[in-house]
Amino acid sequence: MRAAWLLCEGNVLASLEVAESLLDRSKGLLGRSDYEGAMLFPRTRAIHSFGMRFALDVAFLDGDLVVIDSLRLAPMRAPLPRLGTRNVVEARAGSFARWSLEVGQRLEIRETV
Repeated sequence: MRAAWLLCEGNVLASLEVAESLLDRSKGLLGRSDYEGAMLFPRTRAIHSFGMRFALDVAFLDGDLVVIDSLRLAPMRAPLPRLGTRNVVEARAGSFARWSLEVGQRLEIRETV
């Protein structure tokens, strides 16, 4: 996994893990009992929360990292994919409200130094 920062309008929202490999995308947040920060799943259109120990905030992003839709996902669920999704961001439930993340906002990824 690659470490980075998740930003919106120039403001840092959270530390970010980028799940680049197929193995990283397959594992995601599974097996973790808690999570601070966010995880980006590039080239991902659909997700699930089977095996998760906590609820998630999920943002569906287009190819330009604009938020198409977001939802709170309880464990053991599989939402329908959203048309136009190219990337997905996951965080612990409640994170998006703290970050004031909304549909239509464009996210940025800034590499850590």
